[in-house]
Amino acid sequence: MLVLITYDVNTEDAAGRKRLRRVAKKCVNYGQRVQNSVFECLLDPAQYKLLQTELLAVIDPEKDSLRFYQLGNSYRNKIEHFGVKASYEPEGVLLV
Repeated sequence: MLVLITYDVNTEDAAGRKRLRRVAKKCVNYGQRVQNSVFECLLDPAQYKLLQTELLAVIDPEKDSLRFYQLGNSYRNKIEHFGVKASYEPEGVLLV
């Protein structure tokens, strides 16, 4: 299933900047960054729960925000893209 993950981490102090880097690093391991704090991740249910658990362990719920949007397996007709940064195929080859 395709999951859209968005986050807003308070970076007013060094600890917040560290949390921001850790959240982004974990998301990069599972998906593709599509905007600064937005990732598209193609996950199975076990990966989804694992990533969610890992991210919740990093953020400070008193200062940060984390959202998961489950677009499911029929995501292709739910996404429209306009503007720069051409869209990518989540199920295609990912070169690192």
